[in-house]
Amino acid sequence: MNKTKKVLLAGATGYLGSYVAQELINRGMPARLLARNPKKLEHLSSGISEIVRAEVTQPESLRGVMKGVDTVISTVGITRQKDGLTYRDVDFQANMNLLKEAKAEGVRKFIYVSVLHGDKMRHLKICQAKEAFVDALKISGMEYAVIRPNGFFSDMGAFLDMAKQGRAYVFGDGQFYSNPIHGADLAKVCVDAIGSAQEEIEVGGPDVLTQEEIARLAFKALGKEPRITHIPGFFRKALITLVRTFTSSKTYGPIEFFLTAMARDMVAPQKGDHTLESYFECEALRTSSNEHQVSVAQSASISA
Repeated sequence: MNKTKKVLLAGATGYLGSYVAQELINRGMPARLLARNPKKLEHLSSGISEIVRAEVTQPESLRGVMKGVDTVISTVGITRQKDGLTYRDVDFQANMNLLKEAKAEGVRKFIYVSVLHGDKMRHLKICQAKEAFVDALKISGMEYAVIRPNGFFSDMGAFLDMAKQGRAYVFGDGQFYSNPIHGADLAKVCVDAIGSAQEEIEVGGPDVLTQEEIARLAFKALGKEPRITHIPGFFRKALITLVRTFTSSKTYGPIEFFLTAMARDMVAPQKGDHTLESYFECEALRTSSNEHQVSVAQSASISA
């Protein structure tokens, strides 16, 4: 791609979007970042061409933001519904707003981040909305790429949290495989897609691990003896039924996705250099440091 052509990034303040923004800076690519709150991106202002205030759920705020843009990268999506917005409002409609504006301005390519096997899990609220947009993108007439990661390192924080509490839980025999990916490594895949002809890109991290191995890495990072409980598969199914019956989609959406993904292999082509073990070690060190600072502050307060 000619580096003089501009990339528009939607979702720049999110977990993945922040890494994509940094990757664009690292490669010297002119970029326009969309943000509801531009102040959250001020730390990037020296390396980014433009930061534009816009709300992707409000199409009128997007008028003119695509002018001069060659490629759109959208990491827009919500894991937990908030501000009264649904998965349909954000994962589908907000991206449709971006797509409509991109087509109107003659943008060449649209890159969208969905989820591995999302097309096979349309019965889940999150995937239903994401894949509805993927369907629309594919018939839009634009060049496109759908990035399908199998999970972020940050998602694996659930194992670290369980280990901190002294016990981790896995379903069945704990032998389902996955290879989650670090945001920085996934960002490189997203930016590489600008000049690639590949339309469906499945991607995971360098290490393929079972759920039990992931749990053990979490305990190891904390310096604790592993205590792992195996939960029968029927309990997982019963739990999904319960949360669907007695809670709203705002609550059960992320739960049903997590419980479904935990009961299947989620392995994608291996990319990147960041390992989950190193991530857990850094997170454990960071948590320990924060707890120490809080303890010191409390002691100082008591002494005063």
